[in-house]
Amino acid sequence: MVKSGPRTILTARTRLFRSPFLLQRVRNKRQQEAKDRQTLYQKLTPNRQKRMKIINAMPGIGAMTKDEVDRFLESKLNIQLATIDEMGDPNIQPLWFYYDKGDNKLYVMTRKTTKKVQNVRNNPNVYFSIDDENFPYKGVKGKGTATISGDTSKVMPIVEKIHLKYLGTLDHPIAKGNIEAARSRHEVLIEIDPRFFSTWDFGKM
Repeated sequence: MVKSGPRTILTARTRLFRSPFLLQRVRNKRQQEAKDRQTLYQKLTPNRQKRMKIINAMPGIGAMTKDEVDRFLESKLNIQLATIDEMGDPNIQPLWFYYDKGDNKLYVMTRKTTKKVQNVRNNPNVYFSIDDENFPYKGVKGKGTATISGDTSKVMPIVEKIHLKYLGTLDHPIAKGNIEAARSRHEVLIEIDPRFFSTWDFGKM
C-alpha cells in the first residue's frame, strides 16, 4: 500500500495550482470581474458632461482652476500612468496623452500586448500624474477608471490628435508608424475617466 503523507498532498496541490489550465481560469475570472466592474461603473455614470471636482493637493500651496487645468493639460508634458498588476503592485509608465476638456477624459495609446493593457483588463482602477518640474512647479494628478478600445473609428482620431500635439505633424516617421499600427489594430486606446483632479501651483504661493 502506498501511503500519502502531508508532503505528497502538498506537492499535488502545488502542481495543481501551477497548472496552466487553472492559471488561465483564474485570469479569465479576474478579467470577467473587471468587465463587470466597468459595466456597473458605466451604468452608474450618466453619459453626460460632468462637472470635474478640483481639489488642492498641497495645503498652503495654491491650486488650479478648471480653466487653468484645461490649459495645463494641453501642454506637451508626459502623463505618468500607474496601473495595478496581478500581485497588487503599481506599474508606472510615462506616456504621451490627449486631454478632451469637453468630457474631462484622458487618452493614451499603446500596443495591445503591453503589460498596462493586461493590468487594465484585470483592474480598471488607475492613477495618473502630469507635472511640470520647472519652477514654479505645478501639476495635476488623480485617480480614475480606465477602459480599452480597439475600435479604429474611435482610436484613429485620438491617435492623430496625440501625434499632432507632440510632433506638430502626421508626416513624422514616428507618427506614420504608430498610425499604421493603430490602423492594423496593433495599437489600442486607453480611455481614462478621472474621478477628480488634485492640483498644485507654486506660482500662487
